[in-house]
Amino acid sequence: MHAPSSSRYGSQWDPAYEKKAVGLLSLGFGLVGLDRFIINPLFPVMAKDLGLNYQDMGLISAVLALTWGLSSIFTGRLSDQIGRKKVLVPAVVIFSLLVATSGLATGLASLLVIRGLMGLAEGAFVPASIVSTIEASKPSRIGLNIGLQQTAAPLVGLGLGPVIAVAMLKVLPSWHWVFAIVAVPGLIVAWLMARTLKESAPDPEVSTEFKSSWWEVLRYRNVVFGTLGMCCFLSCLIVLSAFMPNYLTDQLKLSLDQMGMVLAGIGLGSFIGMVAVPALSDKLGRKRTMIVALLLELGALLLLPSIGAEPLKLFAVLFVATFMNAGVVAITVGPLTHHSVPARLATTATGIVVGLGEVVGGALAPAVAGGMAQAMGIAVILQIALAAIAAGTVVVIVGIREPRPDAMTA
Repeated sequence: MHAPSSSRYGSQWDPAYEKKAVGLLSLGFGLVGLDRFIINPLFPVMAKDLGLNYQDMGLISAVLALTWGLSSIFTGRLSDQIGRKKVLVPAVVIFSLLVATSGLATGLASLLVIRGLMGLAEGAFVPASIVSTIEASKPSRIGLNIGLQQTAAPLVGLGLGPVIAVAMLKVLPSWHWVFAIVAVPGLIVAWLMARTLKESAPDPEVSTEFKSSWWEVLRYRNVVFGTLGMCCFLSCLIVLSAFMPNYLTDQLKLSLDQMGMVLAGIGLGSFIGMVAVPALSDKLGRKRTMIVALLLELGALLLLPSIGAEPLKLFAVLFVATFMNAGVVAITVGPLTHHSVPARLATTATGIVVGLGEVVGGALAPAVAGGMAQAMGIAVILQIALAAIAAGTVVVIVGIREPRPDAMTA
């Protein structure tokens, strides 16, 4: 990741504020992950009450990802114009209230509306939180702090989420109450952010550059192929995250407790991989690390269909697959993109890569996968995930070029 100039960040660096701001922004991103993915382990129970099927689950995942992606693209510009805090605090309040409202859903239509609105709020949080983390950080710790902030979503959403959901289902009257309970921490974090975060002054230079060069960033090769890669990486991750609960309970006949344990492998793998793989790429190079990671993920996904109802083996294989996937995603949205464009276009480029990747990989892929699972059986999701990573590997090998951090400083 390209370090910002000392004149903008270093001279204003406050170590006490750094700890508080990065901590709160990490908590916020963790809650984004929890609120987004908590529905997945609850879906087998919800489906019985609301009469939903696999295709419906794909649509529910898709609508949130679609609005998330579009919001990420456009609200980066908004936060540049009015300040990060004015975007962050309302976003956390809104998506927290909406996750509670998810518990009031009575069918597919209401879930689609609620989750679509949730995606708008969560997508708004992402680019503003990344830039706020950078602004609060000492230049030498920007990469570390961004890594810590980004890992909060898979750790809390994919790792702890299934465990939390299954545990609460045992003590609460129904799944409706689970959504209400998980909304509470978000409102507390929003209050703390309002009291703690400093307001960033709108940057006229960045705002003007964003307006004039929004789509101009696509002339940079790594932005184009990084976006294509993100479509593939997220297709795999979101399809597995959305449909694996039903694969485990419907296809393999695992219990809810076993399902929760297996799904924790997705979150734990994503959490560790998002830090470890980019750190390794600092020494081995971005492209080489991405290729090795993707080949290892391919191997894990090839092995996955042959594993029966063996929770420990399933946990291990999903851990490896998502470890590699999350690491490649972190490299793509972080150092690869930032070092491939001029520093003044880094936020714009990141918004494009994240946003379009979410629209295709997060929205289109689960919608298609849901229809295919309904028609062909839930096991088809494993083939879809494998095909997505195979395509992503080809994109990286053919399209990505090793960035040169010292060449993009203008």
